[in-house]
Amino acid sequence: MPSRFRGVPGIRAVSAYRREWLAKDLVAGVVLTTLLVPQGMAYAELAGLPAITGLYTTILCLLGYAVFGPSRILVLGPDSSLGPMIASTVLPLVAADGDPDRAVALASMLALMVAGIMILASVAKLGFIADLVSKPTMIGYMNGLALTILIGQLPKLLGFKVEADNLIGECVGLVREIADGAAVPAAAAVGIGGIALILVLQRFLPKVPAVLVMVVLAIAVAAVFDLDEHGVNLVGVLPEGFPPFTIPDVRLADVAPLLGGAAGIALVSLADTISNASAFAARTGQEVRGNQEMAGVGAANLAAALFQGFPVSTSGSRTAVAERAGARSQLTGVVGAALIVLMLVLAPGLFRNLPQPALAAVVITASLSLADVPGAVRLWHQRRAEFLLCFAAFAGVALLGVLPGIAIAVALSVLNVFRRAWWPYDTVLGRVHGLEGYHDIRSYPQAQQLPGLVIYRFDAPLFFANAKTFRDEVRRLAGADPRPSWIVVAAEPMTDVDTTAADILEELDEALNADDVHLVFAELKDPVRRKIERYGLTRTIDPRHFFPTVEAAVTAFRLRTGARWTSLTTTEPPGEPGPGAAGPASPDGK
Repeated sequence: MPSRFRGVPGIRAVSAYRREWLAKDLVAGVVLTTLLVPQGMAYAELAGLPAITGLYTTILCLLGYAVFGPSRILVLGPDSSLGPMIASTVLPLVAADGDPDRAVALASMLALMVAGIMILASVAKLGFIADLVSKPTMIGYMNGLALTILIGQLPKLLGFKVEADNLIGECVGLVREIADGAAVPAAAAVGIGGIALILVLQRFLPKVPAVLVMVVLAIAVAAVFDLDEHGVNLVGVLPEGFPPFTIPDVRLADVAPLLGGAAGIALVSLADTISNASAFAARTGQEVRGNQEMAGVGAANLAAALFQGFPVSTSGSRTAVAERAGARSQLTGVVGAALIVLMLVLAPGLFRNLPQPALAAVVITASLSLADVPGAVRLWHQRRAEFLLCFAAFAGVALLGVLPGIAIAVALSVLNVFRRAWWPYDTVLGRVHGLEGYHDIRSYPQAQQLPGLVIYRFDAPLFFANAKTFRDEVRRLAGADPRPSWIVVAAEPMTDVDTTAADILEELDEALNADDVHLVFAELKDPVRRKIERYGLTRTIDPRHFFPTVEAAVTAFRLRTGARWTSLTTTEPPGEPGPGAAGPASPDGK
């Protein structure tokens, strides 16, 4: 084996494969296929594409990830969270007649772009970008996505269509059509019954393949009762054989909107991949290699794009099925891909009697698993500010659409980080009887303080956006009555000071010195201290006013002034000895 190929994950997996894994991988591959086929078809239609493209996509992405993906059992495929994003990107570009060939070409180009983004991100080691979406905003985004999918699939579940551009329009159209009697009773019975059956089996018999059982029963019911004659749409005979190698051909004007959609899809896919890889790697004792995971997902999307497929991501539910079935390697996915190929070649009519409402039931139950209503309720009780972020992301998806929703989720996450740095927590510290160190006087109102000394903590790096906030608070403290002579900044949280903040510090120190108030720093990190010296701040801030610890600054102040600890809220006499960090007060002030 040439050395240049030994770094390919699939080659390494083959060389390290154990014979005792074979039987388990084969069985797991068969079990997994029973889920891959109906979900692949359902998620293709969720994306606004022919059902057969879901099977093409499933085959190629499994093979692509088996070669280039680092995880032993992670399963990729069409995903319910990506379906609406693909549809919202592709369908507006398709002509009014809804040409399916053009839709497939656009979706394949979208997958090609996602592949390029993921592979470039892997080379540039940009896996950290997944952290741009905070958990509260992701909860809101997924809840909005679940609602969007649910409302969008209800007409298909009930046997009619609704033409609308947004969630509100779909809701209005849904109510109007139901009121006009457009619902097909047989379709509604199949769809609602399918949802009920899946949910019951998943709840009480989790080891039973609920989706497969529902699909088989739906096909049987459709054949026995001739549901197509009762107004129920069926999948029909799938195209026979394997798709040809195809380079997507799209118009130049379509590239820009496709690229925007690809960026959003890549971000969601990256977040899914990192979270799923981390969860399953912890169970199998593997290490998560984020950049290799991105390369693997990129390769899977590239393979799908070249054979009439659409963007894919990792699937936690399908990976869990493979794991429970005993999967030990990516051979499980290869077996699943091979079985789907055999089905297309030998039995393309196997799903011809599958009712479309049954596929809608598959999608709706998948959307319910995306939602995290308890998580949103928990945010309401624990932190209202993050609940508002969650709700804003939810409203963005529900009211503006899936792609604007992910943009809003990312923007809100970044702005929330900036908000915390702009208005960080700050407080005055004091000595608490019975506790070591210095503590927040808001939490300990009985804390003692030294007359003439204020210990102030600002919990953020000092930079252009928050330097004036810091300055204004220090000025307020300096203007107190009685006026302090030292303001000691407990600077351990200050991991940086930029040039704008340095200029503001210089002006602040000069103004304080004019009022005989001195700005003192304690616990300033060495790199930050060197920056301050490089900025020339020691021209105004006395170099002797930098202390290694708050305790050292307090001791220096007491030696200079003889101040003794006092408290206005306790009965403890001023100067009463205590075990605080400053040690007991003594007559000479030490």
